[in-house]
Parts: sequence; C-alpha cells; structure tokens
Amino acid sequence: MPALAPSRTEYRKSMKGSRAGNAKRGNTLAFGEFGLQSLSRGPLTGQQIEAARVTIARHLKRKGKLWIRVFPHKPVT
Repeated sequence: MPALAPSRTEYRKSMKGSRAGNAKRGNTLAFGEFGLQSLSRGPLTGQQIEAARVTIARHLKRKGKLWIRVFPHKPVT
C-alpha cells in the first residue's frame, strides 16, 4: 500500500467520478520560487506523488527544499 492514502474512509474504494473542467484555484505558488504543473487533468495516485518526490529529491540532493502540497483523496488500488 502506498505511503500516501486516506486513513479513514467509509468504503475501501471510492466512485470513479468525472474529470471535466480546469482548476479554478490552487494554481499559485505558496512557497518557493518554482512549481511543477500537470499537463493534463486526472487523478494522482500516491505512488505517482512518491515517485515524483523521490526523483526531485535525488536531483536536488541537499541544495534545496521541497514542499509536496497535494494529497490523493481517492483510494486507488
């Protein structure tokens, strides 16, 4: 099971939902000078977020600080 996942949910799997529209908020930087932006809409899994974090941290080494401000609210198996 991935490290990032909702801890308490009523049901183990959630409904799929729709992916219509673009983000209306959450598209400005709160910390730092650079940001990573998605090119297409869709759900992010905990494994994808962790893979991006490991890759960026490996590239930064100890020279920079990294903030992860997304969370996978839907449990994806």
